Amino acid sequence: MATGPTASNYTLPPADPCTLVIFGASGDLTRRLLMPALYNLAQQRLLPDRFAVIGFARSEGDSAQWRDRFKEAIAEAEGEVLDADAVERVLGRFEYIQSDFDDEGGWDGLAKSLNTRAEPSVLFYLATAPEQFLNVTERLAAGGLLAQSKGWRRLIVEKPFGTDLASARLLNQRLRAVMEEEQIYRIDHYLGKETVQNILVFRFGNGIFEPIWNRRYVDHVQITVAESLGVEMRGGYYDQAGALRDMVPNHLFQILTLTAMEPPSTLEPSALHNEQVKVLEAIDPLTMEDCGRTTVRGQYDAGTIDSGEVQGYRAEPRVNPKSTTETYAAFRVLVDNWRWAGVPFYLRTGKRMRRKKSEVVIEFKQPPLALFRQASMEPPEANQLVISIQPEETIKLRLAAKVPGPVITTSPVDMRFNYHDYFGVERQTGYETLLYDAMTGDRSLFKRADMIEAGWSIVDQIVQGWGVGACELARYPAGSQGPTEADAMLGRDGRAWRVL
Repeated sequence: MATGPTASNYTLPPADPCTLVIFGASGDLTRRLLMPALYNLAQQRLLPDRFAVIGFARSEGDSAQWRDRFKEAIAEAEGEVLDADAVERVLGRFEYIQSDFDDEGGWDGLAKSLNTRAEPSVLFYLATAPEQFLNVTERLAAGGLLAQSKGWRRLIVEKPFGTDLASARLLNQRLRAVMEEEQIYRIDHYLGKETVQNILVFRFGNGIFEPIWNRRYVDHVQITVAESLGVEMRGGYYDQAGALRDMVPNHLFQILTLTAMEPPSTLEPSALHNEQVKVLEAIDPLTMEDCGRTTVRGQYDAGTIDSGEVQGYRAEPRVNPKSTTETYAAFRVLVDNWRWAGVPFYLRTGKRMRRKKSEVVIEFKQPPLALFRQASMEPPEANQLVISIQPEETIKLRLAAKVPGPVITTSPVDMRFNYHDYFGVERQTGYETLLYDAMTGDRSLFKRADMIEAGWSIVDQIVQGWGVGACELARYPAGSQGPTEADAMLGRDGRAWRVL
């Protein structure tokens, strides 16, 4: 198999000297993703020589104990013998502050620690429950820890960014009341995945595809983020949020905007963000009638996944046994601009689906079929471009080819590019690029406030339609493709979902 250049062929400078402060450091996000991501950055020599981590959380333990726990977490994530030097770069100057978020002693300890360090620049990471976002940020501001008098101070905010348009606006207003927009990094780890970033390069860097990336040649677009897992131990949060709020304003709309946006004038963050916002603002408003015809909400029942029986959503821990919260959401939108007028975009996301898969499917229009009718043969399948984000990062182009033999018949064939096979990239968490960008001040892959609010304005329209009964809750067995109502939605348009 042909191989290409590896990631090591492209050298980047280390990030700026800084201290990373993780609020909620004892949580699952820090253990499973942030610490392994920092280790990977250290292996790639992208962490600065003067780098420190401060963990701030309520869980008991001292710095030495948490250093050992995180070393175990990195080893578990990597599944290999660890690079001792890389571990030292991450945990060599690790400090743990055990404190409640309302304990003044903990905040005094944090301020004292930061004021005695040689690195004046600080990256604060909110790996906490959403209800603590404003509390932590406003306490940082009250203690003067967001002031940029000596070095930069930046804040990474995890999703969810609000629960509706009103709460998102309020969150943005209060964050910007104590810091500048340029200091706020609203993170979506999907944008750390290579294939998501490669959508821009693939579209605008290839003369073959850019001329046909429009309504003249594209029949429709499908965006799927499917998970085989259930809600696990997140039932309390998920039963309040649901699939629509949990996944659509962030992951799906990020992918949608990158797929549909116009070419930016430059690769500067503001130029990229401007074009992404224009896509969301161009989406046709959804009426109550639209919600009944072009949206589907579903909830999984008991079923079978990977030959194992799994329980239904209402039997999950911390879930109301009479819950009507959706674990599946699908809908159709139209981007009403010159490039995409009349081209439907179908989006779907769900828990307990047949398999874990995130992808973008561009289905092209059929050519004139008179030639194939004369040959008394079935017309070939439509060409598809499939950009797979997970579990594999691949790009696949489906073409029609003649089957060998005396009769003219066709079969679909795939041209496939796999990131791992070609570039030899190591396993990543998706946070490596984003952490590095935050340390270097590159906001290109982070969300701007107006993009958050534009996304919520669309979601709010769907929620309001569902609230007045415009769309009944459908049922689907765990391990399936989702509700049959979602198949019917595309079927009315003469189309079908790509099989998971």
